[in-house]
Amino acid sequence: MSGPTHTSPSWLVERLAAVFSGAGLPAAAARTVATALVDADMRGIPSHGSLLVPMYVERIVKGSVATATEPATVADLGAVAVLDAGHALGVISADTAMALAIEKARAHGLGAVAVRHAFHFGGAFRYVQAAADAGMVGVAAANTRPLMPAPGGAHAVVGNNPLAVGVPRAGGEPLVLDMALSEAALGKIRLAAQEGRAIPATWATDADGAPTTDPVAAIAGLLLPAAGHKGYGLALIVDVLTGVLSGGAFGRSVNGLYADTGVPNDCAHFFLALDVARFAGDLDTFSARVAELSAQVTSPPTAPGVERLLVPGQLEAERHAAAREQGVALDATVLARLRETAASVGVELGEPPVHAAAVR
Repeated sequence: MSGPTHTSPSWLVERLAAVFSGAGLPAAAARTVATALVDADMRGIPSHGSLLVPMYVERIVKGSVATATEPATVADLGAVAVLDAGHALGVISADTAMALAIEKARAHGLGAVAVRHAFHFGGAFRYVQAAADAGMVGVAAANTRPLMPAPGGAHAVVGNNPLAVGVPRAGGEPLVLDMALSEAALGKIRLAAQEGRAIPATWATDADGAPTTDPVAAIAGLLLPAAGHKGYGLALIVDVLTGVLSGGAFGRSVNGLYADTGVPNDCAHFFLALDVARFAGDLDTFSARVAELSAQVTSPPTAPGVERLLVPGQLEAERHAAAREQGVALDATVLARLRETAASVGVELGEPPVHAAAVR
């Protein structure tokens, strides 16, 4: 199998946007979704990047994902709002929801927005980064179909529900914690299956509940919660904050992304923005204190064999910067699927230009 191609991020955004437009998405929305997926690729999170395009497009074509670009307002009361995404692409409704949360935080000190009848929103980092860039602490969460058991259980009761927090920091990229509450995201297991790689035995069980290193068996089995009962408990609370609080789907009512692409995913999202100036007096002081804390936790000594200590989001930010210089890595199997998907909607993907830095 050939290795990845390092290509221009702008080329990839342009071509993915053309594919989404070919599937019926308005041009501006198509570019927004394409940009979000390529951004995940650039940050070294391919499970939330271009890999998702074939499934997204299949759902648009089958009608389980709408091409609408504006969620409906269910309630708008002071610092709180509830939106109905109408099963549109999650990146679009999530961008809108976090922007509204930020707007409300400017007016009230905090803003909270819940979204029902939503769809997969990609990497949660995108939304908390937007809040941090606006001088806010941001929180984003989503629910998924049940994929993990309760401790001692033999069937799936909670999803690998992502939870992210973004924090402004002086002199550097924001602190961005973005994690699924399973030991590993299902997307990573699907990527391993697609590439023929084994997975760690701590990631999932097979259909009988036995730990497995086979990603195909894991897809048919159960994900394992991060840190056991702690990850399970957090996942359950995220289901409350998203599905239950929004009046949307929760638990077994949420459908799988890949189970039947003709049926809406029907997940739910939650976004929170906190105006730090209301708490700390001013943004500069808060950001400087976060930078001081970061310096404390990353300062030596390190354990034997460890070169440096990191804060949340640091590796992803470094990978993103490197991808701007060296190009974004596009796996051969993903590229082949993108070609098939593009052709299915009457678009020619074209040949990815090899980034100049990759051939030096």
